[in-house]
Amino acid sequence: MVELSRDDLFTLEEYSEKRSSFRSGVLDEKKNRGVMVGNHVHLIFENKNTIQYQVQEMLRIEKIFEAKDIQEELDAYNPLIPDGKNLKATMLIEYVDVEIRREELTKLKGIERNVWFKVGDTEKVYGIADEDLEREDDTKTSAVHFMRFEFNETQIAKFKNGAGVVVGIDHDYYDVPSTRLHHDVVNALVSDFCYKNYQTTAQKLLRPP
Repeated sequence: MVELSRDDLFTLEEYSEKRSSFRSGVLDEKKNRGVMVGNHVHLIFENKNTIQYQVQEMLRIEKIFEAKDIQEELDAYNPLIPDGKNLKATMLIEYVDVEIRREELTKLKGIERNVWFKVGDTEKVYGIADEDLEREDDTKTSAVHFMRFEFNETQIAKFKNGAGVVVGIDHDYYDVPSTRLHHDVVNALVSDFCYKNYQTTAQKLLRPP
């Protein structure tokens, strides 16, 4: 099953004991799950481990242990996990200076609808942004967006077989070269299409071989 369930999660006590090793494993995995497009757009590709880490941290910080409240967190985060036919990413628009960021977000309005993948010689796949709620208003875009990229069987096969993968953005103001994914990133993302034998970091910690 792709989605996280309560059975996948550490209890608060277990997480307190295993947090350091779990966090270290997730952060190590994330090293090959991020892509910069230009200097200011950062795509972080989520999977079951990265989302579980976010859920566990939320439960820990808020001290959530009631079944109903845990399920509410899972219902909020599960849509961010790829299902074997897509990639899902958190898109961050990064400017260090707050005032500059505010100004740039007005110029970048609509950028989240113009992010694309190209696998080998196949057609571009444009991301579907913010299905949970609208993050753009009448004057500016948001600094954070949640993206889904849907691929057909041919594109997935080419992705797995080593075809060149490029990520780009079509936006008049943010006119930057596309980014060709490093093979380590491609290899990491291929796992998002292969959930049959997928084992989470938590499962490895709870049930070591």
